[in-house]
Amino acid sequence: MAPPTSPDLALGTFTASGPWVIDPDALPWRRAVAEERARLQRRLPDLVRPRRLPPLGRLARVLGRLGPPLGAWAIGARRQGGTASRADLARRLRLAAEALGPTYIKLGQIIASGEGLFPAELVAEMRACRDQVPPETFAAVRAVVEEDLGRPLEDVFARFDRRPLAAASIAQVHAAALHPETPDGEPVEVVVKVQRPGIKALVEADLQVMATIAPLLVGRIPIAALANPPALVELFGETITEELDFRLEADNMLDVAAVYAQLGRSPYVVPRPHPTLVTRRVLVMERLSGFAFEDVAGMRAADIDTTEVVRSGMIGFLEGAMLHGIFHGDLHAGNLFVLPDGRTALLDFGITGRMGDVRRRAFLRLLVSATMNDLRGQLAAIRDLGALPPDVDLEGVIRDLDLEGPVVDPTNLTPEQLTGEIQKVVKGLIGYGAKLPKELMLFIKNLVFLDGAIATLAPDLDLFAEITHVATYFATEHGARIAGEVGVDEDSWNLDMGSVRALYGVEEGTQALTHRELQQRREVIAQRYAQRQRGGVRRRLRARVRRRG
Repeated sequence: MAPPTSPDLALGTFTASGPWVIDPDALPWRRAVAEERARLQRRLPDLVRPRRLPPLGRLARVLGRLGPPLGAWAIGARRQGGTASRADLARRLRLAAEALGPTYIKLGQIIASGEGLFPAELVAEMRACRDQVPPETFAAVRAVVEEDLGRPLEDVFARFDRRPLAAASIAQVHAAALHPETPDGEPVEVVVKVQRPGIKALVEADLQVMATIAPLLVGRIPIAALANPPALVELFGETITEELDFRLEADNMLDVAAVYAQLGRSPYVVPRPHPTLVTRRVLVMERLSGFAFEDVAGMRAADIDTTEVVRSGMIGFLEGAMLHGIFHGDLHAGNLFVLPDGRTALLDFGITGRMGDVRRRAFLRLLVSATMNDLRGQLAAIRDLGALPPDVDLEGVIRDLDLEGPVVDPTNLTPEQLTGEIQKVVKGLIGYGAKLPKELMLFIKNLVFLDGAIATLAPDLDLFAEITHVATYFATEHGARIAGEVGVDEDSWNLDMGSVRALYGVEEGTQALTHRELQQRREVIAQRYAQRQRGGVRRRLRARVRRRG
């Protein structure tokens, strides 16, 4: 006989029968969440403000770790330029981040999942930060748990594994079991997330140091196109400060689960946070299990349609962002696994995208304008999202960046032309004061991950057909609402395949494009860009030789 369905499924996309029932009115830890979010927003500007005297001890340690490697790069590989310079700098920065500890490792991890937002060499190098965080001792873990829960560990848990399931920069996760509620009951399997002791004070000191150093690095190191060092520190501060209070994370879990329940779809499953065992530094939650997100063979052997996993995941992600302004902000393989029923379990809600109604509508206009090939609508939406100044001259942006020119296939460009196009766009955007708001950065980062998920789970998926399918779904299920919020006639909202082809840089008339073919195109582009960089290095070396001669 099937177990009874839990009554809280009306409130969130949880498992059908959980170890406890969520009652929003009976969660003592949730009462402080709204006030804590507001307090963090008020305090953030001060944390990321450059100051004359940051914490001097931490400043000395950071400069001691960053100064020598940056100096070695400046007098060495920097002179070569191009890929070799960026790769050398990336390696030195990764080693410095690991030596400086959790805050800098966390920054490295965020960069590692920002493919497309940061130089490829930096992204590849920072991926090594993911699995190189040593765990805290069990004695330290016990002390945090007992202090926050106010009871000896054994009074709460029938079992608490000493070895963590995973150790990250901010916290580590342990498997455990709660005592049964009745004498003849079974222990309840849970996962316990425990914050590293002292991490809050360390993060705040590091943010002050980063904010002081960042302006000095502007124009001196190739970090990112639209996230110069001060902007990157601001983004990082906004992201990491919320991760330091697990009550906020548990609240994120419930809000994201509620969104999918309201939508009437359940592509994702969210573990239930415990009704009472949640504090600023300890989070007890339901334990779920399934297939690793990249275990394609295992899923197919269990008759799970991996193409449908990607498709429903993409639609669900877009629905949450477009219609409710909330989405999981850190999708990567370590935060996801697939349940036997084909749904995807979401883990680790420390980073969550939240948009107020004004920004959500701007975001909605951006996506709708993109499907209709409405260039001015897209730019206006990007401005309203905060990526461009409110008084920006949109016609000037279009003119200066030649955005109304014909679509150019980047694989048909010479290395010099390709590099010139990239530099022109980046320089133009920076000149107009472009920056990357947190929500837009998280959204793009997730799209990059989902793009990679297609490569893993469904490499022969026709991207054009899939985009058409997704657009048709939204027009059918949510067309009236979206049209009303964006201010367009529902009948005039049609997918413009010309804009889709322009997005991928393919010629008019192209009818299909698989992800495998897209990857091949990207490899050609990368090779041509690298060829251009190597050519620049050779020219500089020849010029140096001529000067010496």
